[in-house]
Amino acid sequence: MPVPHLTHALNAPTLDLERRILAAKPTIEHWFRKQWQHHTVPFYCSVDLRNSGFKLAPVDTNLFPGGFNNLNPDFIPLCIQAMMTAVEKICPDAHNILLIPENHTRNIFYLQNIAMLQSIMQQAGMNVRIGSLLPDISQPLPIPLPNGDSLLLEPIQRKENRLVTGDFDPCAILLNNDLSGGVPEVLQNLDQTIIPPLHAGWATRRKSWHFSAYDNVAQDFADLIDIDPWLINPYFTSCGKVDFHEKEGLECVAAGVDEILQQIREKYAQYGISEKPFVICKADSGTYGMGIMSIKDGSELYALNRKQRNKMAVVKEGLVVKNVLVQEGVHTFESIHQAVAEPVIYMIDRHVVGGFYRVHTGRGIDENLNAPGMHFVPLAFDTNCMQTDPTAQPDAAPNRFYTYGVIARLALLASAIELERYQQTPLPALTGN
Repeated sequence: MPVPHLTHALNAPTLDLERRILAAKPTIEHWFRKQWQHHTVPFYCSVDLRNSGFKLAPVDTNLFPGGFNNLNPDFIPLCIQAMMTAVEKICPDAHNILLIPENHTRNIFYLQNIAMLQSIMQQAGMNVRIGSLLPDISQPLPIPLPNGDSLLLEPIQRKENRLVTGDFDPCAILLNNDLSGGVPEVLQNLDQTIIPPLHAGWATRRKSWHFSAYDNVAQDFADLIDIDPWLINPYFTSCGKVDFHEKEGLECVAAGVDEILQQIREKYAQYGISEKPFVICKADSGTYGMGIMSIKDGSELYALNRKQRNKMAVVKEGLVVKNVLVQEGVHTFESIHQAVAEPVIYMIDRHVVGGFYRVHTGRGIDENLNAPGMHFVPLAFDTNCMQTDPTAQPDAAPNRFYTYGVIARLALLASAIELERYQQTPLPALTGN
């Protein structure tokens, strides 16, 4: 597959940004190595990027990535190698891992992700069993997959301070469940290592915390290669005590929207950008593209109809939105077959292992693409995520994907710092599981 067409001409400042990143590769890689000496890298991570042709920035970071089945099959060996590195840090003397997925039994796309993740870990030399948090699973449940394989969900048991399934006693628990609804008691105060840590779940984590950490990372990186940090960093603010159903707290959100829009207009004027600025309002925690809307004026919030308010008021697990992130909207000028697209970069440990394009035929360049109707196209790396081509243009496939990997790793570093800052955050518990 060729690199998706960038419908906006690559010119200054993004072309200059890519040139600077490519020219500074030794400096950048040395800087990253120093960062990982001081911070614990998350076990795995995915980052949604947006490339506007004048700005390249992360807009969301997921510490429980659920799309391993969408990666280019050619890069599974790279995943396996990175997984070996990640696992050695956690279970150097053991080889049993219990993988706990989301509570889906009918979402076949997600279960294919779990099957691929299990396969990668098994090929990295681990024994991996899948333990479900669903209370109605009392016996091993095989689930057939479209490729003819099957996935075995097993009931978990707690024996004192250890989780087991049958006679399988793992050294670590790997969560692919983002804990949106809270932390089940069965996961609390275990002797086993839990990865990612419980406070990485959406019951406690806030997107505004992540982008606050990213602010500092982006500034340090901008100083390193002498660029304007805005080129890689979306403006944001946040509001609490919001209730879309009751129209409470909207003054804060509207004021935040107008403040961010003004900041964007000033930058657009500085760089001679003619696009119309927009802002994304989204729940400050949660995934699955729920509780998100694109806004071009703060007054729009007061004109939302009941259906629009309902969409913003509740996210995954039926949780009511009380905290809102107001984030600079970054256009996407990449397209595949005339459909807008955005890259999603996957990392295991500190290694970029691939990614895919999220594509949506029914959305525009200034809208959220993580919505029903999206599909995925694997990134077609020619060789690997680190091999650049000095003889080619900055937007040639290996060079563009290296640049994507750099920006994604900045978000990964921000996640590491974020988790360190908030590791003492109290955990909201779920009872009855």
